Amino acid sequence: MADIKEFRLPDVGEGLTEADIVRWHVKPGDPVTVNQIIVEIETAKAVVELPSPYAGTVTSLLIPEGETADVGTPIIAVDTGPGGEAASVRPERRDEAAELVPAPPVDTAVEPGIIGSPAPKAERQAVLVGYGVKLGRTTRRARKTPRAVEPASAPPTGAAPSAATGPVTESAAAVVGNGTTSRALAKPPVRKMARDLGIDLAGLTGTGRDGAITRDDVQRAAAVTTAGGVPSLGLSAPTGTVPTGARDERIPIRGVRKHTAAAMVASAFTAPHVTEFLQIDITETMTAVGRLRAVPELQGVRVSPLLLVARALIIAAGRYPLINASWDEAAQEIVVRNYVNLGIAAATERGLIVPNVKDAQALSLAGLAAALTQLAETARAGKATPADLSGGTITITNVGVFGVDSGTPILTPGEAAILAFGQVRDAPWVVDGQLAVRQVCTLALSFDHRIVDGELGSAVLRDVGAMLTDPLRMLAWS
Repeated sequence: MADIKEFRLPDVGEGLTEADIVRWHVKPGDPVTVNQIIVEIETAKAVVELPSPYAGTVTSLLIPEGETADVGTPIIAVDTGPGGEAASVRPERRDEAAELVPAPPVDTAVEPGIIGSPAPKAERQAVLVGYGVKLGRTTRRARKTPRAVEPASAPPTGAAPSAATGPVTESAAAVVGNGTTSRALAKPPVRKMARDLGIDLAGLTGTGRDGAITRDDVQRAAAVTTAGGVPSLGLSAPTGTVPTGARDERIPIRGVRKHTAAAMVASAFTAPHVTEFLQIDITETMTAVGRLRAVPELQGVRVSPLLLVARALIIAAGRYPLINASWDEAAQEIVVRNYVNLGIAAATERGLIVPNVKDAQALSLAGLAAALTQLAETARAGKATPADLSGGTITITNVGVFGVDSGTPILTPGEAAILAFGQVRDAPWVVDGQLAVRQVCTLALSFDHRIVDGELGSAVLRDVGAMLTDPLRMLAWS
């Protein structure tokens, strides 16, 4: 006898309200076991793999790849079969019949790594690999029963699209040509996109599950409207009109891009930024990098100029602790860290992320090289976890890899400084009164002027530059 269990999207991190389905690892008919990885989801911070809470057979995938699901929404159905319930483990829920309401989103200003001190949270209880359950009361909303559909006459051409909203199972009202009212299946985010683009869902044919209208359907209708000059009703182009492609493309803001945008706005308009620049002769550091690559203890890891830049900044943070601090607005305190979680800004296919090396000050040069190598590989593979991306104390952005000399980097929220490392290039330089060709680069240090005064910022930048000009200083000052 079939025993169908629906697995609802869990909160895999504090404040998560929604996630995108990136890739399913199973399909209908596949057997699954408890804690088997079944799906990859993308949150605002990272791609996370979710394990199955049930053992049984997959009957259906309720949310297709590329779609966004709210926390608490069923995403997969599994037939646990006779005895399957005993082999299953699932996140605790107070009432399966009730529709879960996601917890309110955590304000960007109080997330881990964000300026401000978060309120104490209830202790989390792990009940399944990859999940946690929040203790305390959960706000819920009652299920809405779809209203009876009444016959209605067709509105005049050009009527504004309906702004009705509701649960995921409720659809937007649509009027068809025979004068009766039907309901076009579409999720609330899709309906909002249609309203923003001026697309009438009544004229669209859905390509999603059970004929639901998807984001792609709306975007295709918008492209036809733009290219073919069709009124914004989402209708097919008139006979003889051949769309040649949209002049504008709309990309939904979600995942890493959404989080990055919110963090950068919060940082730029909260912390008063000051940026100082220093051009240095880095020839000796480049020579040292070449020699380090031949050291046996550093075989198998990437040795680059960034390694010595990272070491120099860590040493400078030890000499000037305020550069490694944060501003706690709620407590009206400056929090000085006695450790360095060194963030390295990384450009990935999913957008800009800043994973960090925990307790970098405690690592040897070989250990730091290994940690930076692992960090780069994890970021490129898209496997950085929320833990990897939170808790940073100071950041380096290597803009030189893009062929750029310098820039004015924006602080990672919750940090007092960020160092931009520009490209290394040959340039004329005066050495002992003589003009010579040397390897030169530009450093740019942005800092929070509430914490770091100009004198302190200048001292940090000067010392980092001095250590890269003469790497022996790293030994003397470490």
